[in-house]
Amino acid sequence: MPLYVRDNDVLALAVELQMLMKAPSKTEAVRIALRHEIERTRKNMPIRERLARARAKAREIGTGDPDFDMKKYTDEMWGDM
Repeated sequence: MPLYVRDNDVLALAVELQMLMKAPSKTEAVRIALRHEIERTRKNMPIRERLARARAKAREIGTGDPDFDMKKYTDEMWGDM
């Protein structure tokens, strides 16, 4: 799907970034830039917020099964290898 930009300043930035990165398209340049910005923002997120997200995810997963036999599970998974 092509990238449609209605703002001339944003379009100029996308074109400049595409040229600097030697990206095949403006869309690819913007995709890479957005991924980098998301990564940078996550790294700069306060530890308290990152831990809160991790705790919420752990609550979603729930507690482990105390009777789970990891050895038996991996043996079954690997079979006769």
